[in-house]
Amino acid sequence: MSDDLFAPHIPEEVANRRPLADRLRPRTLSEVTGQEHLTGEDGVLRRMIESGSLGSMIFWGPPGTGKTTVARLLSGEAGLAFEQISAIFSGVADLKKVFETARMRRMDGRQTLLFVDEIHRFNRAQQDSFLPVMEDGTVILVGATTENPSFELNAALLSRARVLTFKSHDDESLEELLKRAEAVEGKVLPLAEDARASLLRMADGDGRAVLTLAEEVWRAARDGETFDTEGLTRIVQRRAPVYDKAQDGHYNLISALHKSVRGSDPDAALYYLARMFDAGEDPLYLGRRLVRMAVEDIGLADPQALVICNAAKDAYDYLGSPEGELALAQACVYLATAPKSNAVYTAFKAATMAAKQNGSLLPPKHILNAPTKLMKGEGYGEGYRYDHDEPDAFSGQDYFPEKMGRQTFYDPPERGFERDIRKRLEWWAKLRKERNQS
Repeated sequence: MSDDLFAPHIPEEVANRRPLADRLRPRTLSEVTGQEHLTGEDGVLRRMIESGSLGSMIFWGPPGTGKTTVARLLSGEAGLAFEQISAIFSGVADLKKVFETARMRRMDGRQTLLFVDEIHRFNRAQQDSFLPVMEDGTVILVGATTENPSFELNAALLSRARVLTFKSHDDESLEELLKRAEAVEGKVLPLAEDARASLLRMADGDGRAVLTLAEEVWRAARDGETFDTEGLTRIVQRRAPVYDKAQDGHYNLISALHKSVRGSDPDAALYYLARMFDAGEDPLYLGRRLVRMAVEDIGLADPQALVICNAAKDAYDYLGSPEGELALAQACVYLATAPKSNAVYTAFKAATMAAKQNGSLLPPKHILNAPTKLMKGEGYGEGYRYDHDEPDAFSGQDYFPEKMGRQTFYDPPERGFERDIRKRLEWWAKLRKERNQS
Protein backbone atom coordinates (compact mmCIF):
# COMPACT_ATOMS: atom_id res chain seq x y z
CA MET A 1 0.00 0.00 0.00
CA SER A 2 1.49 3.29 -1.02
CA ASP A 3 0.69 6.94 -1.71
CA ASP A 4 3.64 7.33 -4.06
CA LEU A 5 2.83 8.31 -7.59
CA PHE A 6 6.36 7.59 -8.73
CA ALA A 7 8.18 4.29 -8.36
CA PRO A 8 11.63 4.36 -6.71
CA HIS A 9 14.69 4.23 -8.98
CA ILE A 10 15.66 0.68 -9.90
CA PRO A 11 19.03 -0.07 -11.52
CA GLU A 12 18.61 -0.91 -15.22
CA GLU A 13 20.15 -4.36 -14.92
CA VAL A 14 17.71 -5.21 -12.13
CA ALA A 15 14.73 -3.70 -13.96
CA ASN A 16 15.46 -5.80 -17.03
CA ARG A 17 15.18 -8.94 -14.92
CA ARG A 18 11.61 -8.12 -13.97
CA PRO A 19 8.92 -10.22 -15.67
CA LEU A 20 8.01 -8.98 -19.13
CA ALA A 21 4.39 -8.37 -18.08
CA ASP A 22 5.61 -6.04 -15.35
CA ARG A 23 7.98 -4.16 -17.66
CA LEU A 24 5.19 -3.66 -20.21
CA ARG A 25 2.66 -2.42 -17.65
CA PRO A 26 0.93 0.67 -19.13
CA ARG A 27 1.92 4.04 -17.71
CA THR A 28 -1.23 5.88 -18.84
CA LEU A 29 -4.82 4.87 -19.47
CA SER A 30 -4.33 5.53 -23.18
CA GLU A 31 -1.71 2.74 -23.26
CA VAL A 32 -4.14 0.14 -21.92
CA THR A 33 -5.10 -2.32 -24.62
CA GLY A 34 -8.18 -4.48 -24.96
CA GLN A 35 -10.47 -2.28 -22.83
CA GLU A 36 -11.15 0.62 -25.18
CA HIS A 37 -14.83 0.67 -24.13
CA LEU A 38 -13.57 1.81 -20.71
CA THR A 39 -10.24 3.56 -21.29
CA GLY A 40 -10.53 4.86 -24.86
CA GLU A 41 -11.26 8.45 -25.83
CA ASP A 42 -15.00 7.80 -25.59
CA GLY A 43 -14.72 5.29 -22.74
CA VAL A 44 -16.58 5.39 -19.45
CA LEU A 45 -13.49 5.95 -17.31
CA ARG A 46 -12.16 8.67 -19.59
CA ARG A 47 -15.47 10.51 -19.29
CA MET A 48 -15.38 10.18 -15.49
CA ILE A 49 -11.90 11.69 -15.31
CA GLU A 50 -12.84 14.55 -17.62
CA SER A 51 -15.90 15.31 -15.48
CA GLY A 52 -13.69 15.50 -12.39
CA SER A 53 -15.97 13.15 -10.49
CA LEU A 54 -15.17 9.52 -9.75
CA GLY A 55 -17.57 7.19 -7.99
CA SER A 56 -17.04 3.77 -6.46
CA MET A 57 -16.80 0.95 -8.98
CA ILE A 58 -16.59 -2.80 -9.28
CA PHE A 59 -14.27 -4.06 -12.01
CA TRP A 60 -15.62 -7.42 -13.20
CA GLY A 61 -13.68 -9.53 -15.64
CA PRO A 62 -11.37 -12.51 -16.19
CA PRO A 63 -7.72 -12.57 -15.05
CA GLY A 64 -5.11 -10.72 -17.06
CA THR A 65 -7.40 -8.02 -18.43
CA GLY A 66 -5.83 -5.07 -16.60
CA LYS A 67 -8.13 -4.47 -13.63
CA THR A 68 -5.32 -3.69 -11.17
CA THR A 69 -3.38 -1.62 -13.67
CA VAL A 70 -6.39 0.46 -14.64
CA ALA A 71 -7.24 1.15 -10.99
CA ARG A 72 -3.69 2.39 -10.29
CA LEU A 73 -3.64 4.57 -13.43
CA LEU A 74 -7.08 5.92 -12.59
CA SER A 75 -5.87 7.15 -9.21
CA GLY A 76 -2.86 8.84 -10.81
CA GLU A 77 -4.83 10.62 -13.51
CA ALA A 78 -7.50 11.72 -11.02
CA GLY A 79 -4.90 12.91 -8.47
CA LEU A 80 -6.02 10.47 -5.77
CA ALA A 81 -3.96 8.62 -3.20
CA PHE A 82 -3.80 4.92 -4.03
CA GLU A 83 -4.23 2.14 -1.49
CA GLN A 84 -4.32 -1.52 -2.45
CA ILE A 85 -5.37 -4.56 -0.43
CA SER A 86 -6.27 -8.12 -1.31
CA ALA A 87 -9.29 -9.84 0.19
CA ILE A 88 -7.28 -13.05 0.26
CA PHE A 89 -4.69 -11.70 2.70
CA SER A 90 -6.62 -8.99 4.56
CA GLY A 91 -9.00 -9.05 7.49
CA VAL A 92 -11.04 -6.62 9.58
CA ALA A 93 -7.96 -5.21 11.31
CA ASP A 94 -6.35 -4.40 7.96
CA LEU A 95 -9.51 -2.69 6.76
CA LYS A 96 -9.69 -0.53 9.89
CA LYS A 97 -6.09 0.64 9.36
CA VAL A 98 -6.78 1.51 5.74
CA PHE A 99 -9.97 3.39 6.62
CA GLU A 100 -8.22 5.35 9.37
CA THR A 101 -5.37 6.29 7.03
CA ALA A 102 -7.89 7.45 4.46
CA ARG A 103 -9.73 9.54 7.08
CA MET A 104 -6.51 11.27 8.11
CA ARG A 105 -5.62 11.90 4.49
CA ARG A 106 -9.06 13.34 3.83
CA MET A 107 -8.59 15.80 6.68
CA ASP A 108 -5.55 17.05 4.76
CA GLY A 109 -7.72 17.57 1.70
CA ARG A 110 -6.80 14.48 -0.32
CA GLN A 111 -9.12 11.65 -1.24
CA THR A 112 -8.19 7.97 -1.41
CA LEU A 113 -8.88 5.41 -4.10
CA LEU A 114 -8.99 2.06 -2.33
CA PHE A 115 -8.41 -0.87 -4.66
CA VAL A 116 -9.61 -4.21 -3.29
CA ASP A 117 -8.47 -7.22 -5.29
CA GLU A 118 -10.66 -10.35 -5.21
CA ILE A 119 -13.33 -8.39 -3.31
CA HIS A 120 -15.77 -11.29 -3.62
CA ARG A 121 -13.58 -13.21 -1.14
CA PHE A 122 -14.73 -10.89 1.67
CA ASN A 123 -17.72 -12.21 3.61
CA ARG A 124 -20.99 -10.30 3.91
CA ALA A 125 -20.05 -8.53 7.15
CA GLN A 126 -16.69 -7.45 5.75
CA GLN A 127 -18.36 -6.15 2.60
CA ASP A 128 -20.78 -4.15 4.76
CA SER A 129 -17.84 -2.45 6.48
CA PHE A 130 -17.14 -0.53 3.26
CA LEU A 131 -20.57 1.13 3.21
CA PRO A 132 -19.96 3.96 5.74
CA VAL A 133 -16.62 5.05 4.23
CA MET A 134 -18.09 4.96 0.73
CA GLU A 135 -21.11 7.03 1.79
CA ASP A 136 -19.15 9.74 3.60
CA GLY A 137 -16.52 10.01 0.86
CA THR A 138 -13.62 8.71 2.93
CA VAL A 139 -12.70 6.36 0.07
CA ILE A 140 -13.60 5.78 -3.52
CA LEU A 141 -13.82 2.01 -3.64
CA VAL A 142 -12.66 0.10 -6.69
CA GLY A 143 -13.20 -3.61 -6.19
CA ALA A 144 -11.94 -6.23 -8.62
CA THR A 145 -13.58 -9.61 -9.07
CA THR A 146 -13.55 -12.48 -11.52
CA GLU A 147 -16.94 -13.65 -10.20
CA ASN A 148 -20.36 -12.35 -11.16
CA PRO A 149 -21.01 -9.44 -8.74
CA SER A 150 -24.75 -10.15 -8.77
CA PHE A 151 -24.09 -13.48 -7.05
CA GLU A 152 -21.03 -12.70 -4.93
CA LEU A 153 -21.46 -9.14 -3.62
CA ASN A 154 -23.95 -7.62 -1.20
CA ALA A 155 -26.87 -5.78 -2.75
CA ALA A 156 -26.10 -2.80 -0.51
CA LEU A 157 -22.55 -2.63 -1.84
CA LEU A 158 -23.68 -3.00 -5.44
CA SER A 159 -26.23 -0.21 -5.02
CA ARG A 160 -23.38 2.18 -4.16
CA ALA A 161 -20.96 1.12 -6.88
CA ARG A 162 -21.07 0.99 -10.66
CA VAL A 163 -20.15 -2.36 -12.22
CA LEU A 164 -17.74 -2.03 -15.15
CA THR A 165 -17.07 -5.13 -17.23
CA PHE A 166 -13.54 -5.93 -18.42
CA LYS A 167 -13.41 -8.06 -21.55
CA SER A 168 -11.04 -10.90 -22.29
CA HIS A 169 -8.39 -9.90 -24.80
CA ASP A 170 -9.19 -10.82 -28.37
CA ASP A 171 -6.53 -11.95 -30.83
CA GLU A 172 -6.02 -8.38 -32.04
CA SER A 173 -5.19 -6.95 -28.61
CA LEU A 174 -3.04 -9.98 -27.70
CA GLU A 175 -1.13 -9.50 -30.95
CA GLU A 176 -0.60 -5.86 -30.03
CA LEU A 177 0.88 -6.95 -26.70
CA LEU A 178 3.24 -9.34 -28.49
CA LYS A 179 4.41 -6.56 -30.81
CA ARG A 180 5.09 -4.32 -27.82
CA ALA A 181 7.05 -7.14 -26.22
CA GLU A 182 9.09 -7.63 -29.39
CA ALA A 183 9.84 -3.91 -29.49
CA VAL A 184 11.02 -3.91 -25.87
CA GLU A 185 13.12 -7.06 -26.35
CA GLY A 186 14.46 -5.88 -29.68
CA LYS A 187 13.76 -9.19 -31.40
CA VAL A 188 10.85 -11.10 -32.91
CA LEU A 189 9.38 -14.22 -31.41
CA PRO A 190 10.94 -17.31 -33.00
CA LEU A 191 7.57 -18.77 -34.00
CA ALA A 192 6.12 -19.92 -37.29
CA GLU A 193 2.84 -18.27 -38.28
CA ASP A 194 0.70 -21.21 -37.12
CA ALA A 195 2.62 -21.41 -33.83
CA ARG A 196 2.10 -17.70 -33.18
CA ALA A 197 -1.65 -18.19 -33.68
CA SER A 198 -1.53 -21.18 -31.33
CA LEU A 199 0.26 -19.10 -28.68
CA LEU A 200 -2.57 -16.57 -28.82
CA ARG A 201 -5.10 -19.37 -28.26
CA MET A 202 -3.06 -20.72 -25.35
CA ALA A 203 -3.25 -17.31 -23.65
CA ASP A 204 -7.05 -17.72 -23.57
CA GLY A 205 -7.76 -13.98 -23.52
CA ASP A 206 -5.26 -13.29 -20.69
CA GLY A 207 -2.80 -10.47 -21.44
CA ARG A 208 -0.44 -11.47 -18.64
CA ALA A 209 -0.45 -15.06 -19.87
CA VAL A 210 0.49 -14.17 -23.44
CA LEU A 211 3.53 -12.20 -22.24
CA THR A 212 4.57 -15.00 -19.89
CA LEU A 213 4.31 -17.49 -22.75
CA ALA A 214 6.40 -15.21 -24.95
CA GLU A 215 9.11 -15.12 -22.28
CA GLU A 216 9.12 -18.90 -22.11
CA VAL A 217 9.62 -19.09 -25.87
CA TRP A 218 12.54 -16.66 -25.85
CA ARG A 219 14.21 -18.51 -22.98
CA ALA A 220 13.88 -21.86 -24.75
CA ALA A 221 14.93 -20.86 -28.25
CA ARG A 222 18.47 -21.52 -29.43
CA ASP A 223 20.16 -19.25 -31.96
CA GLY A 224 18.39 -19.44 -35.31
CA GLU A 225 15.69 -21.80 -34.02
CA THR A 226 12.03 -21.29 -34.98
CA PHE A 227 9.23 -23.29 -33.37
CA ASP A 228 6.23 -24.73 -35.15
CA THR A 229 3.00 -25.52 -33.27
CA GLU A 230 4.23 -28.92 -32.12
CA GLY A 231 7.51 -27.46 -30.92
CA LEU A 232 5.72 -24.63 -29.12
CA THR A 233 3.46 -27.09 -27.28
CA ARG A 234 6.48 -29.13 -26.25
CA ILE A 235 8.41 -26.09 -25.02
CA VAL A 236 5.67 -24.42 -22.96
CA GLN A 237 4.07 -27.70 -21.82
CA ARG A 238 0.61 -26.35 -22.42
CA ARG A 239 -1.96 -27.41 -24.98
CA ALA A 240 -4.23 -24.94 -26.69
CA PRO A 241 -7.56 -24.69 -24.88
CA VAL A 242 -10.46 -26.66 -26.24
CA TYR A 243 -12.21 -23.34 -26.63
CA ASP A 244 -11.73 -19.73 -25.65
CA LYS A 245 -13.93 -19.05 -22.65
CA ALA A 246 -14.66 -15.51 -23.78
CA GLN A 247 -15.16 -16.03 -27.50
CA ASP A 248 -17.34 -17.93 -29.94
CA GLY A 249 -16.33 -21.42 -28.78
CA HIS A 250 -17.58 -20.69 -25.27
CA TYR A 251 -20.95 -19.44 -26.45
CA ASN A 252 -21.28 -22.22 -29.00
CA LEU A 253 -20.81 -24.92 -26.37
CA ILE A 254 -23.03 -23.39 -23.71
CA SER A 255 -25.71 -22.94 -26.39
CA ALA A 256 -25.30 -26.59 -27.42
CA LEU A 257 -25.56 -27.70 -23.77
CA HIS A 258 -28.67 -25.62 -23.13
CA LYS A 259 -30.44 -26.78 -26.28
CA SER A 260 -29.54 -30.43 -25.66
CA VAL A 261 -31.18 -30.15 -22.22
CA ARG A 262 -34.19 -28.38 -23.72
CA GLY A 263 -34.39 -31.10 -26.36
CA SER A 264 -34.44 -33.86 -23.69
CA ASP A 265 -31.20 -35.46 -24.90
CA PRO A 266 -29.20 -36.38 -21.75
CA ASP A 267 -26.37 -37.99 -23.73
CA ALA A 268 -25.66 -34.91 -25.83
CA ALA A 269 -26.06 -32.68 -22.76
CA LEU A 270 -23.47 -34.73 -20.85
CA TYR A 271 -21.10 -34.60 -23.81
CA TYR A 272 -21.16 -30.79 -24.00
CA LEU A 273 -20.94 -30.49 -20.22
CA ALA A 274 -17.85 -32.73 -20.26
CA ARG A 275 -16.28 -30.68 -23.05
CA MET A 276 -16.70 -27.49 -21.04
CA PHE A 277 -15.21 -29.10 -17.93
CA ASP A 278 -12.29 -30.31 -20.04
CA ALA A 279 -11.75 -26.81 -21.37
CA GLY A 280 -11.38 -25.44 -17.85
CA GLU A 281 -14.75 -23.71 -17.57
CA ASP A 282 -15.65 -22.51 -14.08
CA PRO A 283 -17.94 -25.23 -12.65
CA LEU A 284 -19.96 -22.64 -10.74
CA TYR A 285 -20.68 -20.84 -14.00
CA LEU A 286 -22.05 -24.12 -15.34
CA GLY A 287 -24.04 -24.55 -12.13
CA ARG A 288 -25.63 -21.14 -12.63
CA ARG A 289 -26.53 -22.02 -16.21
CA LEU A 290 -28.17 -25.26 -15.06
CA VAL A 291 -30.25 -23.24 -12.59
CA ARG A 292 -31.33 -21.00 -15.44
CA MET A 293 -32.33 -24.03 -17.52
CA ALA A 294 -34.38 -25.30 -14.58
CA VAL A 295 -36.44 -22.12 -14.36
CA GLU A 296 -36.60 -21.36 -18.09
CA ASP A 297 -37.17 -24.76 -19.69
CA ILE A 298 -38.56 -27.04 -16.98
CA GLY A 299 -40.33 -24.61 -14.67
CA LEU A 300 -43.31 -26.02 -12.79
CA ALA A 301 -43.54 -29.07 -15.04
CA ASP A 302 -41.11 -30.48 -12.44
CA PRO A 303 -40.71 -28.15 -9.40
CA GLN A 304 -37.88 -30.36 -8.12
CA ALA A 305 -35.64 -29.31 -11.02
CA LEU A 306 -34.68 -26.02 -9.37
CA VAL A 307 -34.15 -27.76 -6.03
CA ILE A 308 -31.89 -30.37 -7.64
CA CYS A 309 -29.79 -27.70 -9.39
CA ASN A 310 -29.32 -25.63 -6.24
CA ALA A 311 -28.39 -28.80 -4.34
CA ALA A 312 -25.82 -29.62 -7.05
CA LYS A 313 -24.27 -26.17 -6.68
CA ASP A 314 -24.08 -26.61 -2.91
CA ALA A 315 -22.59 -30.08 -3.37
CA TYR A 316 -19.87 -28.65 -5.60
CA ASP A 317 -19.11 -25.97 -3.02
CA TYR A 318 -18.85 -28.69 -0.38
CA LEU A 319 -16.91 -31.32 -2.33
CA GLY A 320 -14.81 -29.20 -4.66
CA SER A 321 -13.17 -30.66 -7.74
CA PRO A 322 -13.16 -33.28 -9.17
CA GLU A 323 -15.91 -34.98 -7.12
CA GLY A 324 -18.20 -31.95 -7.27
CA GLU A 325 -18.46 -32.13 -11.05
CA LEU A 326 -20.47 -35.35 -10.69
CA ALA A 327 -23.19 -33.45 -8.81
CA LEU A 328 -23.48 -30.99 -11.69
CA ALA A 329 -23.56 -33.87 -14.17
CA GLN A 330 -26.40 -35.45 -12.18
CA ALA A 331 -28.35 -32.19 -12.27
CA CYS A 332 -27.72 -31.94 -16.02
CA VAL A 333 -29.17 -35.41 -16.64
CA TYR A 334 -32.14 -34.66 -14.36
CA LEU A 335 -32.95 -31.52 -16.37
CA ALA A 336 -32.60 -33.28 -19.71
CA THR A 337 -34.95 -36.07 -18.66
CA ALA A 338 -37.52 -33.84 -16.91
CA PRO A 339 -40.82 -32.79 -18.54
CA LYS A 340 -40.38 -29.41 -20.24
CA SER A 341 -42.37 -26.21 -19.87
CA ASN A 342 -41.60 -22.55 -20.47
CA ALA A 343 -45.09 -21.50 -19.32
CA VAL A 344 -43.86 -19.55 -16.27
CA TYR A 345 -41.06 -17.97 -18.33
CA THR A 346 -43.57 -16.86 -20.98
CA ALA A 347 -46.11 -15.72 -18.37
CA PHE A 348 -43.53 -13.61 -16.54
CA LYS A 349 -42.49 -11.85 -19.78
CA ALA A 350 -46.13 -11.11 -20.57
CA ALA A 351 -46.80 -9.84 -17.04
CA THR A 352 -43.70 -7.64 -17.19
CA MET A 353 -44.86 -6.09 -20.44
CA ALA A 354 -48.33 -5.50 -18.98
CA ALA A 355 -46.81 -3.84 -15.92
CA LYS A 356 -44.79 -1.46 -18.12
CA GLN A 357 -47.66 -0.68 -20.47
CA ASN A 358 -50.35 -0.01 -17.85
CA GLY A 359 -48.44 2.28 -15.53
CA SER A 360 -49.11 2.70 -11.81
CA LEU A 361 -52.70 1.56 -11.63
CA LEU A 362 -54.22 1.33 -8.16
CA PRO A 363 -55.25 -2.19 -7.11
CA PRO A 364 -58.99 -2.59 -6.43
CA LYS A 365 -59.88 -0.91 -3.14
CA HIS A 366 -61.44 -4.01 -1.60
CA ILE A 367 -58.01 -5.73 -1.35
CA LEU A 368 -56.22 -2.69 0.11
CA ASN A 369 -55.68 -2.33 3.87
CA ALA A 370 -57.31 0.61 5.65
CA PRO A 371 -55.13 1.49 8.67
CA THR A 372 -56.63 5.03 8.99
CA LYS A 373 -60.14 6.45 9.25
CA LEU A 374 -59.56 8.49 6.11
CA MET A 375 -58.73 5.35 4.12
CA LYS A 376 -61.76 3.55 5.53
CA GLY A 377 -63.87 6.52 4.45
CA GLU A 378 -62.43 6.19 0.95
CA GLY A 379 -63.65 2.61 0.79
CA TYR A 380 -60.32 0.85 1.31
CA GLY A 381 -60.87 -2.76 2.38
CA GLU A 382 -64.64 -2.53 1.94
CA GLY A 383 -66.20 -5.75 0.68
CA TYR A 384 -63.07 -7.86 0.99
CA ARG A 385 -63.87 -11.56 1.47
CA TYR A 386 -61.39 -13.64 3.42
CA ASP A 387 -60.79 -16.68 1.20
CA HIS A 388 -60.32 -19.12 4.08
CA ASP A 389 -63.84 -18.34 5.28
CA GLU A 390 -65.37 -19.03 1.85
CA PRO A 391 -66.53 -22.41 0.48
CA ASP A 392 -63.56 -24.35 -0.92
CA ALA A 393 -61.32 -21.57 0.53
CA PHE A 394 -61.97 -19.59 -2.66
CA SER A 395 -63.83 -16.27 -2.90
CA GLY A 396 -63.51 -15.71 -6.66
CA GLN A 397 -62.84 -11.98 -6.20
CA ASP A 398 -61.08 -9.92 -8.86
CA TYR A 399 -57.58 -8.75 -7.91
CA PHE A 400 -56.56 -6.82 -11.04
CA PRO A 401 -56.83 -3.01 -11.24
CA GLU A 402 -60.31 -2.05 -12.41
CA LYS A 403 -59.04 -0.08 -15.42
CA MET A 404 -57.01 -3.06 -16.55
CA GLY A 405 -59.55 -5.84 -16.22
CA ARG A 406 -58.79 -9.48 -15.67
CA GLN A 407 -55.76 -10.84 -17.57
CA THR A 408 -54.41 -14.33 -18.26
CA PHE A 409 -50.63 -14.76 -18.46
CA TYR A 410 -49.98 -18.27 -17.20
CA ASP A 411 -51.13 -21.13 -19.43
CA PRO A 412 -49.69 -24.42 -18.09
CA PRO A 413 -49.39 -27.29 -20.57
CA GLU A 414 -50.67 -30.82 -20.08
CA ARG A 415 -47.21 -32.05 -19.03
CA GLY A 416 -45.65 -33.10 -15.77
CA PHE A 417 -46.81 -31.44 -12.57
CA GLU A 418 -48.36 -28.59 -14.56
CA ARG A 419 -51.09 -31.01 -15.66
CA ASP A 420 -52.35 -30.88 -12.05
CA ILE A 421 -51.89 -27.11 -11.89
CA ARG A 422 -53.99 -26.72 -15.02
CA LYS A 423 -56.82 -28.73 -13.45
CA ARG A 424 -56.75 -26.43 -10.40
CA LEU A 425 -56.85 -23.30 -12.56
CA GLU A 426 -59.76 -24.63 -14.61
CA TRP A 427 -61.67 -25.50 -11.43
CA TRP A 428 -61.06 -22.04 -9.92
CA ALA A 429 -62.09 -20.40 -13.22
CA LYS A 430 -65.36 -22.36 -13.09
CA LEU A 431 -65.99 -21.33 -9.46
CA ARG A 432 -65.09 -17.70 -10.20
CA LYS A 433 -67.59 -17.58 -13.03
CA GLU A 434 -70.35 -19.14 -10.92
CA ARG A 435 -69.79 -16.90 -7.89
CA ASN A 436 -69.51 -13.70 -9.87
CA GLN A 437 -72.82 -14.46 -11.60
CA SER A 438 -74.70 -15.08 -8.37
